[in-house]
Amino acid sequence: MSLKSSLRSAIYQIEKISQRARFAAVPSPQNGYPALLGISFPKSGTHLLDQILLGFSKVAPFSTRLHSFYAEYEGESGIKRAPEQARAWMDSLRARDIASAHLFARPEIVSRACSRDFIPYFIFRDPRDVVVSHVFYVTDMEARHVHHEYYQSLPDFDARLKVSILGRPDAGIEFPNIAERFAPYLGWLNHPEVLSLHFEDLIQDRAATLARIMDHFLTRVPLSMPREKIHDALETSINPKKSPTFRSGKTGEWKKHFTEEHKKIFKEAAGDLLIKLGYEKDGDW
Repeated sequence: MSLKSSLRSAIYQIEKISQRARFAAVPSPQNGYPALLGISFPKSGTHLLDQILLGFSKVAPFSTRLHSFYAEYEGESGIKRAPEQARAWMDSLRARDIASAHLFARPEIVSRACSRDFIPYFIFRDPRDVVVSHVFYVTDMEARHVHHEYYQSLPDFDARLKVSILGRPDAGIEFPNIAERFAPYLGWLNHPEVLSLHFEDLIQDRAATLARIMDHFLTRVPLSMPREKIHDALETSINPKKSPTFRSGKTGEWKKHFTEEHKKIFKEAAGDLLIKLGYEKDGDW
């Protein structure tokens, strides 16, 4: 571990001890404190969920910053991490940590996340908006991304959007189509221990969605304080300047960018994904 990493770890532990002292009068839950785990599909409100979960540190002895972030692919190389790395990351988390991940729903990971050691949340977004957001991110916002130069080389937005929908099967690194990218996350939807959240609900009905997030927490960590105080802690933790996806305050942006051809190839690639996720009732959109 580098000196910088060691220092960061030491500061983190000191802050956790300080939080524990700050809330010493708050009774511990019957089974002890869990860690809070925010799981997200990429480009679906990751930072927004992080901010909300960190809001619990204002009302209970949880960390005031993220423990760490885990992704199944390395951003700059595009290399897929081994399942053992995900398990090791999960094992590194401790009580009262708040952590964030693009984490596949592998059986052993789901079992761990659904144990009493964690309170898990899973946020996702309309995959049509995801692919649009992906184009902007890879092309304009993240120059170190493994696909940045390729996207820059394409003639226009339409061509880039096709790639974000269909993937790059001949690229030499794994980047499948949108349905295949989402498939490893679908398992999170099948477990009541995991609170599933539509990103759009935090835009269109934020108060009710924050209440759901709060209730999921309170089933494991009862707090004897007014609900309004907890709700306000979550609300005031949202910082749009640090959550670009949320800053626009819009949903359904794909309608501005999808041509009829994009719709056709998306339907062919995605199959019934939109129906499974609750965004459409059938293929007639």
